[in-house]
Amino acid sequence: MGKRNFLKPSWYLPESKATSESVFLNRRELVKGLGMGGLLAAAGMSYKSSSAHAAEDPSAGLYKDIVRNEKYKLDRPITPEQLNLTYNNFYEFGSHKQIHEAAQALKIRPWEIEVDGEVEKPMTIGIDDLLAKMPLEERLYRHRCVEAWSMTVPWSGFEMSEFIKLAKPTNDAKYMRFETFEDKSMAPGQKQFWYPWPYVEGITMEEAMNEMTFMVTGAYGKPVPKQMGAPLRLALPWKYGFKHIKSIKKISFTKERPVSFWEELGPTEYGFWANVNPEVDHPRWTQATERDLETGERIPTKLFNGYEEQVAHLYKDLQSEALYK
Repeated sequence: MGKRNFLKPSWYLPESKATSESVFLNRRELVKGLGMGGLLAAAGMSYKSSSAHAAEDPSAGLYKDIVRNEKYKLDRPITPEQLNLTYNNFYEFGSHKQIHEAAQALKIRPWEIEVDGEVEKPMTIGIDDLLAKMPLEERLYRHRCVEAWSMTVPWSGFEMSEFIKLAKPTNDAKYMRFETFEDKSMAPGQKQFWYPWPYVEGITMEEAMNEMTFMVTGAYGKPVPKQMGAPLRLALPWKYGFKHIKSIKKISFTKERPVSFWEELGPTEYGFWANVNPEVDHPRWTQATERDLETGERIPTKLFNGYEEQVAHLYKDLQSEALYK
C-alpha cells in the first residue's frame, strides 16, 4: 500500500507515596462535548464497565496476588485508575479520548494470537493458554504520548523475552511485527477507509529482547480494561505511546522492517523508532515538556522518557537513523 498523508487527527517513588485508586477526572478534557450530567455519567459508566470487564474475563483471578517487581519504580505518583480508564486513544472505536464506553464492544473471548514468520514452528495460541505459560508480574512504568501528555501505570504482564523463548524465532528474525484485530462490525472506527487497518507496529529483535519491553495483560491488579488494549498489548516505556499496540492478534518474526500504522499515514511526522526525546519536536508541537494527566502541570520531558540507562545502548550505532520520529 502506498504512503498516505491524511491525518485525522535513578527514578524512584516510595510505596507510601503512590496515589490510591481514587476517582479523578480531568475536567478540562472531559467537559468537551459533555454537559455536567454527561460528565458524571461517564464517571459512573467507567467504573461499571471496568468491574464488568473483570468479571467476564476468566483471567481475573490471576491478578489478586500478583507480585510487583520492585526493580521498576517511578519518580512521581501512580496516575489514578479512574483517570486512566476514561482518557484513552483507541482509533478502532473512534478518535476522541472518552472512548471507554465505545470500547466495551470489544469481544475478548475467545481470543487467539497467531505467531508466524521466521520461527521454528508457526502456532496459534489462546490468550488464557498463553497466560498459563508466562511468569506474570507487576511493573510501574511511565507512559508518554506523542501528543505531549503523560501518565504512570501499574502494568501487569510478562517480559517480552519470555514470549520469545516460547515462539522460538530463527536467526533470520530481525524484527517483530504486531497486528491487531480487524472487525468493522465490532469496531466502527475501522469503517474509516483512509486508515490502513489493521493497526500494525514493529520493533527490532534487540528492542524486543530488552528487559523493559513488556507484554501487558493487566493493570491496577485486574485484567487490562478493553479501552486500554485488552487482552494483550505492548508496553515500550521509552517510546511514544503510538508504538504500544493494543489488542494484539498476530505476531510475526520477520527479516524486513515493518511499516507501522502511523508511519504509513504520516511518514514525516511518525517514524519507526519513536523514541522519546525532548530536543526533537513534533512538526506541530514541542516535545520539550509534557502535561501530567493527573495534575495538568507541564513538566520537563526526559530523554528516553527517563529510561536512558536501560535502552540508550540499543541505538549507539544508528547515527544515520531518525531515531526520534
